[in-house]
Amino acid sequence: MPELPEVETVRRGLAPAMEGVVIEKAEVNRPDLRWPFPDRMAERLTGRRVERLRRRSKYILADLDSRETLLIHLGMSGRMTVSGDPLGQFVHDHPARQKHDHVIFNMANGARITFNDPRRFGAMDLFPTAEADAHRLLAVLGPEPLGNDFHERHLIDAFRGRNTPVKAALLDQSVVAGLGNIYVCEVLFRTRVSPRRKAGQIAAHRVAAMVPVIRQVLQEAIESGGSSLRDFRQADGELGYFRHSFDVYGREGQPCRREGCTGTIRRITQSGRSSFYCAQCQR
Repeated sequence: MPELPEVETVRRGLAPAMEGVVIEKAEVNRPDLRWPFPDRMAERLTGRRVERLRRRSKYILADLDSRETLLIHLGMSGRMTVSGDPLGQFVHDHPARQKHDHVIFNMANGARITFNDPRRFGAMDLFPTAEADAHRLLAVLGPEPLGNDFHERHLIDAFRGRNTPVKAALLDQSVVAGLGNIYVCEVLFRTRVSPRRKAGQIAAHRVAAMVPVIRQVLQEAIESGGSSLRDFRQADGELGYFRHSFDVYGREGQPCRREGCTGTIRRITQSGRSSFYCAQCQR
């Protein structure tokens, strides 16, 4: 599933074609994805101007001039691609319609935004913008890791007394929004913390040290266009390249990259997810 850097990469790719532009015609080609689409979604989107395109955790939010917000979640295999942009930033010709092109936005500037999702684990919703913070998918989220509300004291307080492994604590979206399995593995490697360690047993100064590393890992991934794992593509169809920088994720049995360490990368399963780490230098 795309994590924060992948979703932010897609948002940035969509912004030039969507922000400030009217949705000339919205096409909804099936009644649902993971959940049913909102009532009259195509009708409510057609003719509306996208005032702002933003991200909250792993969700893309399009604020419309109708004072409604379109929420988009890519799910496991969802992709949003842009074609026909008159500014020449994307593919000029619209590709042939595909079987799994479930939602299409035909923009007034000539661009076409296509949401393709073979596995249909993605989702869309449409609700009053003023009620965004209370939306059932957004109200439970913790602070954005790249925002001002995510700081050392917040993470120290969130970890205090927790008997769950630190890996699970960082994946808890109420603790920090948007972190997923890949980048948590990378953060723990850089901070030399074992994913097995109980969150509440980590010294405060070590917890505090995770905050700038989380920001650094996410920023590096965003700048590299996300990670091209499985079906992820940027809005222009290009692959993400951060995967080439992984220190531990997907490197089971390979040598640790930390200078002076002679360990090898191990993989364990925690709550049904793979954790990659070096048992020698992560304690």
